Amino acid sequence: MIPKECKRLAEVDFPIAEVSRHSAREKAGPRGHPSTLHLWWARRPLAACRAMLMALLLPDPVDELCPPDFKSKARELLPDLVGTIKKDDLALRKALLKFIADFANWDNSAHPTYLNISRGLVKAAHPEETPLVVDPFAGGGSIPLEALRIGCDAFASDLNPVACLILKVMLEDIPRHGPELAEELRRVGAEIKKEAEKELAEFYPNDQDGATPIVYLWARTVKCESPNCGAEIPIYKTGWLSKKGASGARFFREDPEGKCTVLIVADHPLGGPVRFRIMKGHGSEDSRPGFVEIAGTKAKGNNANVVCPCCGGVLPGNKKNPRTPTQLMKQRGGSDVVFDDEGRRVGGARLLAVVTLKPGQKGRHYRLPTDQDYGSIWQAQKRISAIMNAWQDDGMKGLCPVPDELLPPIGTLGFRVQRYGILQWGNLYTARQKVALIAWGKSLRKVLRDNAVTEVMEVLSLAMSRVALCGMSLTNWNAYAEKMQHTYGRQALPMVWDFAEVVSIRHTPGAWQNAMELAANVASVWPASEVGQVQLSDAAASPIPDGACGVWFTDPPYYDAVPYADLSDLFFVWLKRFLRGHSLIRDPFDSSNTLTPKTNEIVQDETKEYDGQCKDRIFFEAQMAVAFAEGRRKLTEGGIGLVVFAHKTTEGWEALLSGMIKGGWTITGSWPIATEMGSRLRARESAALATSVHLVCRPRPGDATTGDWGDVLGELPNRVGVWMERLQSEGIRGADLVFACIGPALEIFSRYSSVETADGKEVKLDAYLEKVWEVVGRIALENILGTDEAQARNGMAGALEEDSRLTALFLWTLQSTEADITVDSSSTDDDESEIDADDEADSPKSKVKGFSLVYDVARRFAQPLGIHLDAWEGRIIETKKGVVRLLSVAERAMALFGEAGASAVAYELETDPAKAAQFELALGVVEAAPKIKSRGRRKKASLAVTDKDFSTEQQATTLDRVHAAMLLQKAGRTNALRALLKAEQQRSPDFIRLANALSALYPKNSEEKRLLDAMLLAVPR
Repeated sequence: MIPKECKRLAEVDFPIAEVSRHSAREKAGPRGHPSTLHLWWARRPLAACRAMLMALLLPDPVDELCPPDFKSKARELLPDLVGTIKKDDLALRKALLKFIADFANWDNSAHPTYLNISRGLVKAAHPEETPLVVDPFAGGGSIPLEALRIGCDAFASDLNPVACLILKVMLEDIPRHGPELAEELRRVGAEIKKEAEKELAEFYPNDQDGATPIVYLWARTVKCESPNCGAEIPIYKTGWLSKKGASGARFFREDPEGKCTVLIVADHPLGGPVRFRIMKGHGSEDSRPGFVEIAGTKAKGNNANVVCPCCGGVLPGNKKNPRTPTQLMKQRGGSDVVFDDEGRRVGGARLLAVVTLKPGQKGRHYRLPTDQDYGSIWQAQKRISAIMNAWQDDGMKGLCPVPDELLPPIGTLGFRVQRYGILQWGNLYTARQKVALIAWGKSLRKVLRDNAVTEVMEVLSLAMSRVALCGMSLTNWNAYAEKMQHTYGRQALPMVWDFAEVVSIRHTPGAWQNAMELAANVASVWPASEVGQVQLSDAAASPIPDGACGVWFTDPPYYDAVPYADLSDLFFVWLKRFLRGHSLIRDPFDSSNTLTPKTNEIVQDETKEYDGQCKDRIFFEAQMAVAFAEGRRKLTEGGIGLVVFAHKTTEGWEALLSGMIKGGWTITGSWPIATEMGSRLRARESAALATSVHLVCRPRPGDATTGDWGDVLGELPNRVGVWMERLQSEGIRGADLVFACIGPALEIFSRYSSVETADGKEVKLDAYLEKVWEVVGRIALENILGTDEAQARNGMAGALEEDSRLTALFLWTLQSTEADITVDSSSTDDDESEIDADDEADSPKSKVKGFSLVYDVARRFAQPLGIHLDAWEGRIIETKKGVVRLLSVAERAMALFGEAGASAVAYELETDPAKAAQFELALGVVEAAPKIKSRGRRKKASLAVTDKDFSTEQQATTLDRVHAAMLLQKAGRTNALRALLKAEQQRSPDFIRLANALSALYPKNSEEKRLLDAMLLAVPR
C-alpha cells in the first residue's frame, strides 16, 4: 500500500502537452465515444480523466517512500510498450509518464495491452484493496467511467435525474454486457422504427419523382407594420442552403453548374406575398463584380429586428419596442402553420424549402414546398387535436401526451424564448413533431414490453431523448455540413428564427436511426468490466461512509456558468413519458415537483431560492464549502483529491478556491490541460480559457499551523516564476497561464490553517489572490519587455510608459493555448460543438469586436502594477458594459495625428527631416488640415501643420511612436517612416524593444502584426 506521506505522480510531474493534444482531439467525438450517447454539458475529456486518474493513483518512484514492490512490478509491465528502462528511479518515472501520455490516446483506450498494464499498475500500487473513486458531481460520467476502465471501483452521484440515467447506462448497463449489448440494441431499435413508420409514414410522404424528404426548412413569420404594406415577412438569417466548397462565403453569383445552392427572394410586390426560388451558384468571401450579398430578413445584431423584403421597413424587436416578440407571442412562438377550415395556409410558420435524397444520386437536393407538404402538416394538426381531445375526454388521467410543464421564469440563465410566447416545454414543438414523438414513445413501450430487458429499455430511451432534442423548432440548418444542428450546442436555449425539421423515420442526423446507432456504437467499443454504482443524491450530503474512498475526483459546477437543471428539463419531460414510473426519473426531494430538482442545486441563479435565501454568490460559496468538506470526510487515510476547474472569471475562481480552503483542503499540484478548441465562439479575440486546470489536493492536517504573511509573500515569486517557465515550455499561453498559476500559488497559502500579518490580522483569500495577480503580471512584463517592474513603477530609466506595459500585458493575456491536433469532423454525425445561433439574449460581452478582456481581469493586472486604466480610456482602450477593448492602430490615427491625418504629418517629415527629431504627436490637438492626395512629387501646399502642432499638451509615448510608424507604413509613406525610425534609433532603444515585443504578441494573421513586421524591416541596420 502507498504510504500516506508518499507523493503521487500527479504531485510531481505530468505529460501536459501530450494529454492536452489527445483531450482536444476528443472534441470531434470519434466513433463509439461515450459523449455521443447523449448530450451533457461541460463534459471532461476522457483522455484527461484517464491520465489524471493514473497519475493520482500511482506513487512517484523517485520518492524514498515509494513501495519497492510497486517499482519492481512497474519495471516488469512497462517494457512491452515503452522499451528498456534504465535502472535509476528517475528513468522509471519518465517511463510511467510516457505510458500515461500514450494511454490518453483514444485509439489506445480499449487496447488490451494498455488496459492490462494500467490495471496491473493500479493493483501494484494498491495491492490490499481496490481503490474507490468517488465523483459527487458526476454529470456525463467521464471520471467514474475512466475509473472503471483502469480497474477501480467507482461511485457516481448527481442531483440531476437525467444525468443519473446517463450514468446508469454508462457505468452499469453497458459495462455489464459489453459489446454483446450493441447487437441487441440494433435488433430492438429496428423493431421500434418499423412500428413508428406505420403511424408516421402518412405525415412524411415521398415526392412524386421518388425523392425522399429528410429535412423541412421553416421560417417563423410576422406582419410588416409599415403604412401601406402589411406584407408577411418570413424571418430567416441567410439565404444559404448549402455552402459546400464556399467556406466563409457571404456573396453569391448564379451559375447552374455551381456547387453552392441558395434560397433567395425572387419577387416581392408591395403588399403581396414574398415569393422564393432556388438557384445554384458560386460562393465568395469578398464582394466582387457579379456577386450579390446573401442576406436574410433577420437584421444583424443581438435583437429581434426584422427587415421587410417588400418595403424595406424594419419591424423592431428591442426591449423598448418589442413588436416582433409581441406578434410571435400571439402565435405561441410561431413554429406552427395556421390553416383555414379548408386546409389552406393563412399564416404562421412558412415552409421555405425541402431537403431530399434522390434514388441513385449523391448528395442533398433542394426544392420549393408544394401543396402536399402543407397538406401533411394539416393532417398532423388534426391528429394532435384528436390525441389531446381523447386525453381530456378521459378526465386528463396521467401525464399530458404533450409536455405541459412550464419553462423556467424569464431571467433564468440562458433562457429568453419565453418572451416569444414559448411558455411550456411542449411549445417548442410543431404539431407534426408532437405527433412524431408521441408515436415514437408508443412504439418504444410496445416493443420493449416484448423485450423486457431493463438495460435495453434505458439505453434506447436515451436514444429517444436525442430524437426529442433534434426534433424541435429550435434547431439550426448547418449549410456547410448540410444537416440539422441542435440548439444545445450552446449552454442556453436561444431563439432560432428559421429552423430545420428532421424527418425522424429517415436515416439522417437527428433521426432515430442515427441516435440508435450512436448508442450501439458506444456499447460495441466499451471493454467489458466491473460495473459501477450510481445514486441520485446531493453532493452536500453524500451517502458514502466517511473514510471510504481512495480518490475524490470531481468537476464541480462553475458558479453561474451552466444552468444544468433548467437545460435538462427538455430531456426530463420526455423521459418521463418514455420511461413511465422509472425510479430515477423523478425528484426524490419534492414529490410535487414535476421537473428536475432545483432547490438543492449548487448554482448562482438569483431567480431561485434555497431555504428563503437567494441563490447568489454567498449561497454558492457556502454550499461549495459544504460539498468540499463532505468530500474531505469521505477520504481514506492517505487518500487524494482532484478538482477540475475551467471558469474564465476571477469571481468563479475565487468562489471555488474559497470553498476548497474552507472545506479543509490544501493544494499540492496544479496541471492545466487543453480541453477546448480555439475555434469555439467565445475564444475568438477574447481571453476565454482553452485549458481546464486540474487541482490536486489533500486533506489539510487538523494540526496545521498558522502561516506568516511575510514568509508566504517571500516564497510566492519564485514558486510562480518557476511554474510559468515550465508551463510556457509546454505551450500554455495567456489567460490559461494566468489561471494555471493560481494553483501552485495556492499550494503555499492553503497548507496553513490561516495566514496572519505581523500584527496578527488574518489574511483573506482575495487579498492573497491580488498578490498572485501582481506577481504573475510583473513576471510576464519582465519577460516580455525586459524591464524590472520596480523600475517601471518608480519611473526610472529603462522603463517603458504605462500604456506600453498595459498593451503588452493585454496582448500577452490574450495569447491562446492551442493543442497540436487534427480533427476529422466527419467521424460522427453528432456535432455538439458551439454554433453561431442567433441569440438576441447573448451577453454584450460576447459581441465585442477586436481584442477584448473582461474588465475585472484587466483591472486585477493593472492596479497592483501601478497602471491606471482610467488614464488611458479613449487613448488606447475603450470600456463598455464590463469589457475592455484594445483600440486598433487604425482607430488611433485621429488621436495620434488629429484631423490632418497621417498624410499631412508625413509630408512635413518628408520635406523637413529635422522635424523627426522633435516629432511629437497631436493626440487630438492638431487643427484640421487638408489631406495630401498625390503620392508623387508635390508642389508647395498650404498645410495647417506647423511647428507648434508638433509639440502638444501631452507628450507622445513610445507606444504612440510605434503606432505612428505603423500608420506611416500602412499609408506607404516610406521617406517619413525612415526619418521617424532614424530619429527613434538616436533617441533610445525603447522604440525597437517595444516594437519587437508587440510583434511577438500580436496574433499571427492580424493586421497589426503585418504592419509591425513590415515596419521593422525598414529599420536602418
